[in-house]
Amino acid sequence: MRQITRLAALLLTALATQASAHRVIVFVWDGMRPDAISEDDTPHLAALAKGGTFFADNHATYPTFTMINASSFATGSFPGTIGFYGNRFWVPGARGPDAKGAPSDFAAPVYTEDYAVLRDLDAHYGHDLLDAPTLLERARKAGLKTAVVGKSGPAFLQDIHEGGTILDENVALPLSFATRLGKAGFRLPANTVHAYDADRFQLEPDNGDPTEPLPLVTLKDGASADASDGAGAPPTPSNAYLMDAYLGYILPVEKPDISFVWLRNPDTTEHLYGVGSPNFHLALRAQDDLLGKLQAKLQALGMADDTDLIVVSDHAHSNVSGPLDRFPLRTIAEGRVGRVDGEWGYSVSGAVRLADDMTRAGFTAYDGFGCLYAPVMSGIRADGTPLHPTRFDDDGRLCGKPGPYTTPSYKVPTQLPTGAFVIAPNGGSEYLYQPDHDKARALAAVRFLQSRAMFGAIFVDARYGRLPGTLPLATVHLANKRSPDIIVSYDFDADAVVQGFRGTEYSSMSNERGMHGSFSPIDVHNTLIASGPDFREGLRSVLPSGNVDLAPTLAAVLKIDLGKPDGRVLREALRTRDGTGLSVKAVDVATDAATGLDMRAADGSSTGRATYRFVLKTKQLNDNGTTYTYFDQAKAERQ
Repeated sequence: MRQITRLAALLLTALATQASAHRVIVFVWDGMRPDAISEDDTPHLAALAKGGTFFADNHATYPTFTMINASSFATGSFPGTIGFYGNRFWVPGARGPDAKGAPSDFAAPVYTEDYAVLRDLDAHYGHDLLDAPTLLERARKAGLKTAVVGKSGPAFLQDIHEGGTILDENVALPLSFATRLGKAGFRLPANTVHAYDADRFQLEPDNGDPTEPLPLVTLKDGASADASDGAGAPPTPSNAYLMDAYLGYILPVEKPDISFVWLRNPDTTEHLYGVGSPNFHLALRAQDDLLGKLQAKLQALGMADDTDLIVVSDHAHSNVSGPLDRFPLRTIAEGRVGRVDGEWGYSVSGAVRLADDMTRAGFTAYDGFGCLYAPVMSGIRADGTPLHPTRFDDDGRLCGKPGPYTTPSYKVPTQLPTGAFVIAPNGGSEYLYQPDHDKARALAAVRFLQSRAMFGAIFVDARYGRLPGTLPLATVHLANKRSPDIIVSYDFDADAVVQGFRGTEYSSMSNERGMHGSFSPIDVHNTLIASGPDFREGLRSVLPSGNVDLAPTLAAVLKIDLGKPDGRVLREALRTRDGTGLSVKAVDVATDAATGLDMRAADGSSTGRATYRFVLKTKQLNDNGTTYTYFDQAKAERQ
């Protein structure tokens, strides 16, 4: 009798386990702002937010770059724990090809949104590019199947050691999967040919390039994006192909238990045309249409009731602009910048080239780039004059080829001069490397940044001690033996409005109209929505949460041991748990003051001598004795 009872118990346990078995799909809307969710542009996402759990105070990991947050999604930890600093960082001595099969230039700061570059870096670091276990690795150890699809770089980073199915914009991995996908009638990313020997793999003659974006529409200058264009969001065809491959083959045939689908809209469109632009709204609609197709496919396959669907963004997004009183918004007419229109114009400023500014101030600095031509975004003053006039390299001696430029070349030399800085431009924040680790040079660089209105919060490696007006990297979980010497956020105006959306910031020099990466509350507060059998229905959670919490939460849902991540389980959103015992308090951390600074405005004019400090605003969540800190913003104050 006891044996029968025991067998019955075991059978019931097995049935219960089988009944609770389910899949997880994480759908990343790159750069999605929570305030861009609407019935007009994103009706499927708006319905999901109402029907599931909407996290009203979610936080991206700072610096708010794609690859930084991809690493937090992968591991549940911060850069200080795992030692990863994408999007662009400096790793002299690494070697290997990029996705196109060409040798990567690791003498300069390298861009990591490339699966082959990530492979190179992983090999350079002894196959510990992420110095922590990943969710997908642990999932496979538990017997689950995994798949990643989408944007080259962040999607691949989820499965850095390539144990599952991978389809990104550059490659299909492994070869057996690439072969199966091709036989199923799907085209493959054109750069897949560089991943395999020619005698093992060839593309079909009619394959083409299914991940090629729509071309950028520019002004008459040939460099600046025409923000008024409404011809279409550039990533839309590529995204449609990737989702089609996922829904048409990977989901129903490969049957992954956990998937990451990471698509470029609206981020790439925001970068190129700006937040609030006509193409921005088209990007939202295209992305929402793909969400609807995903939901319909789950219904058709009978998977809707046992699938947890997470929609999350890696960060939010701001418009690039300097102060609107010095650089007012302007219309675009007939392919050219037009008159001042302070209400519904487009930005004509905000791009900063730190290597150029530091060189002009007497430093030796390099950013790895040649001549840059940014005739609009480098600044058009209120009187219509350019902040950086266009110059011409007639014979190509300066820029390598004849043409216009606004700033000269700052490529990294083979032999760095003593005291030189190498800058990794990253958009809303910059990394400064000082290979000599000279404290006097570091202090001089910090005081320079503090005296320029374009720069905000400054974090410094502990080897330099407490420099006035700074905080240690460790304060925001960035201290690691691989870290830059100095990390500085560009300054921002969270209340300035462009094309109906709040938030502007300065950015690394380029022609892009939208950016992220700063410590602005706009960039930091991103989208997180969870729906499915494990998550509560109709919950709007006002407790702070973060991208770093996603992996621990999914590990709890899937009963996976993730080790000791930095993030927490979002138990307030889970059906099987509750939110009792959680408390929150706001804590501000202010630096001391750096004094005696010769302040300069964005247009280079002197604003007199003043002091600088910044305030880091945080929330501390207590979970039964364990404290988790969430960073809301860090804002410079100059007086």
